[in-house]
Amino acid sequence: MTTALQNIRVLDMSRVLAGPWAGQLLGDYGADVVKIERPGHGDDTRAWGPPWLGNESAYYLSANRNKRSVTVDIATSGGQQLIRELARKADVLLENFRVGTLERFNLDPEALLADNPRLIICSISAFGQQGTRADRPGYDAMIQASGGLMSITGPPDDEAGGPQKVGVAIADIMAGMYATTAVLAALTSRASTGRGQRIDVPLYDSQVAWLANQNMNYLVGGEIPRRMGTAHPNLVPYQAFATSDGNLILAVGTDRQFRTCMDIVGMPELGTDAQYANNAARIQNRTPLIALLQEQLRTNTTAFWLEAFAAGAVPAGPINDIGEVLSNDHARERELVRYMQNAAGDTVPTVSNPVAFDATPVHYERPPPLLGEHTDEVLREWLGYSANRIAALRKDAAI
Repeated sequence: MTTALQNIRVLDMSRVLAGPWAGQLLGDYGADVVKIERPGHGDDTRAWGPPWLGNESAYYLSANRNKRSVTVDIATSGGQQLIRELARKADVLLENFRVGTLERFNLDPEALLADNPRLIICSISAFGQQGTRADRPGYDAMIQASGGLMSITGPPDDEAGGPQKVGVAIADIMAGMYATTAVLAALTSRASTGRGQRIDVPLYDSQVAWLANQNMNYLVGGEIPRRMGTAHPNLVPYQAFATSDGNLILAVGTDRQFRTCMDIVGMPELGTDAQYANNAARIQNRTPLIALLQEQLRTNTTAFWLEAFAAGAVPAGPINDIGEVLSNDHARERELVRYMQNAAGDTVPTVSNPVAFDATPVHYERPPPLLGEHTDEVLREWLGYSANRIAALRKDAAI
């Protein structure tokens, strides 16, 4: 099978989520991704359970398919030399150590680039490679908080609950996504220049960047965005509503959709009322409109309203739990969940990459690897090491 990145080698020295997420995406697109892990310990997330599948945590399994695991102790001189040799053969190096760690282990990025000028080194950190915060560590939750996301997530100030973080480590995930696109851009640049480069992807800057319209609401309007629960700052009605037996989300994006929505809920006069006829007016009169709409939606079931809105092409949907999302008919139609067999004999579920190429499809070749599963294999393939040389490295505790 032809894949988009089938001739690209990635040395993935990252751990936890942001870097491994980038590595997994590159592996999905066909790159040969070698995951470097500490002997006897591995990626921190291997221990982040329960739940467990065999000896592996579900957390680890979520971000490490399509990789091969090689154990290297970079605290040893033999391990450092091994990384330098692997970097000479790699196209991309991913790392998310604290700033200065690679230099401390005699793996200075500039030296690696001097040895392999075509190498692309992508460094993911909390606050970037330069600046007064560069040496600070950071995890997703603190980035969500300090980077502004929690200030707009959760119920409004006049309701109980306070600021909330998103239910997945979204700052890590998005930094991994930015890192992936940056690597692909750098590979494209290298195709014409012949040279690699360094890439700096901070979690904090990534978090700030993807606040998107909320950033611009402040920069243009001068008003600090606040928490609004499920409501939208720029569209009305665009939020969750209670029905007689549950909840649904209504996402009205145009004035035409609003008029149709009002017809469906039995309030056609509101569709042309000057207080609500366009979105700017609805923003001004949000509170009374939401109260009227909520009263109507409570008169019937979620299923009834969803069927009615679908018939009228008004965007609306159920508020599904993850069990429903991964097991319903749509999940089966779209193959959202796939199964792979690992070397321990466990059947590993994995959630599909959402991208569909018609010529270079995403592949699901490797389940998340067992710790050190491919050490000998990669050293033979990438570096041509003999069994005796590998045994000597193992004896010296370099691998």
